[in-house]
Amino acid sequence: MAMKKLDLFVFRSFIGPLVFTFFIVLIVLILQFLFMYIDELIGKGLEFKIMAELLYHFSLTFVPMALPLSILLASLMTFGNMGEFNELTALKSSGIPLRRIMQPVIIIVSVLSIISFFFSNNVQPYSYGKARTLLYDIRRKRPELNIQAGTFNNDVDGFSIKVTTKNPETNKLEKILIYDHRDRRGNVAVTYADSGYMKITPDESGMILTLFNGYSYYDIEEKGVPPSQQKYPFRRDRFKEQTIVISLSGFDFERSKEDLLKFSSATKNIRQLQYYIDSLSKLNIERKKSYFTEFNTAFIYQKRNFYVPGVTVNDSAELKNAPVFEPWKLLDTMNLDAKKYALDRALEYARYSANYVTEKREQIQNNTKSLRNYQIDYHKKFTLSLACIVFLLIGAPLGSIIRKGGLGTPAVISVFFFVIYYIISVSTEKLARESHLNIFIGMWAAFIILLPVGIFLTYKATTDSSIFNIETYTRFFKKIKDKLYKIIFNIKYEDNYNENV
Repeated sequence: MAMKKLDLFVFRSFIGPLVFTFFIVLIVLILQFLFMYIDELIGKGLEFKIMAELLYHFSLTFVPMALPLSILLASLMTFGNMGEFNELTALKSSGIPLRRIMQPVIIIVSVLSIISFFFSNNVQPYSYGKARTLLYDIRRKRPELNIQAGTFNNDVDGFSIKVTTKNPETNKLEKILIYDHRDRRGNVAVTYADSGYMKITPDESGMILTLFNGYSYYDIEEKGVPPSQQKYPFRRDRFKEQTIVISLSGFDFERSKEDLLKFSSATKNIRQLQYYIDSLSKLNIERKKSYFTEFNTAFIYQKRNFYVPGVTVNDSAELKNAPVFEPWKLLDTMNLDAKKYALDRALEYARYSANYVTEKREQIQNNTKSLRNYQIDYHKKFTLSLACIVFLLIGAPLGSIIRKGGLGTPAVISVFFFVIYYIISVSTEKLARESHLNIFIGMWAAFIILLPVGIFLTYKATTDSSIFNIETYTRFFKKIKDKLYKIIFNIKYEDNYNENV
């Protein structure tokens, strides 16, 4: 009966801070999201329903990340309060060890870890797809607001626009560069202006660009003229003021189909990720073999009358009986024009081979990167849920050792350990994504590093170690100081004795 009261007491002490810190962390993550995308949301006349739906779906995607940090903070607060008010001391003096006191919390966090796993596997992929699709639809509404200084914007179909500076108060743009791709002929129409203004028509059907002090360049197409006779004429117009009207039909707020991100790895559960990983792995192996076969059987090596040692293209009797290919001896038998032709052809084939290898290498790297994205999201399903247990093993013993409750000290310590976890996770994930590190090591590095730390702290707390007691370290350094003093004193004493002798 006493143990049931103990479990109920620990449960009540832990569940309150957990709920409180969870919503705090979740709100912080939502505010971080708003800070990142505030420029793309303000001024687009969105309904409250749309904004609420966007925040709702994004908040669901943040739950697996918010849960480990809230568990760390709540466990620190719970056991810190119990230590500060001598409740832990009273329980330990009754013969109840710390691991028995932690048992209700361990059960709760284990259940939360399982819930987090199923949440990451089922709810988060759906919410992520809905949130990103809705954000894409919002970005398409009033694309002039998406134009940021220093980058090209391609939201308006047929145009690529770049501005150097943008004044948010006056909406004045400076050093404007506009590529007109409506003719689908490449960069043949370019407009540059020193400054200008951009605004939407009252009915929001078009965008008006008013440009000042600039030039317009246009390459004139030469129809019916052979390439060898083309002179590539162009027209250049100088203007002090020019107005360009761009149609924005199709840029009203419209909901896209839900399968917009159907190939994104973040919208897949474990079963789907495993299917894509297996399929892409087999496909990449087949592609590598086909690239090698294609290169080895290209026209460079075909239709030859010589046998090249170490290279087998076909096993015909005619090729087996052919003479051995000795290029330099063969080159010496040619005249000067034939040598020049042969060398030119050899250089042409070498360039072709180099370009082929470069192109296929880039394709292999892109295919590998796509595969690794699925592998990374597959491992994330497990690492985020197991992080709950790791942070409990860190937070609960730390709270019992430090014996400081409230929100101040636990919050500082929680942020410190979470930053360490986040830095390790992001760094190793990036190395794994770029193929510099094994996927398993990259995704599990933070767990592998912090789990021993949690076990060590739990052991120290259960054995009533004073690793955070300042007097312990003061005595340690004092012992080192005394030993050094004795060594130095003995050396000086021996030197003085030798001098007197």
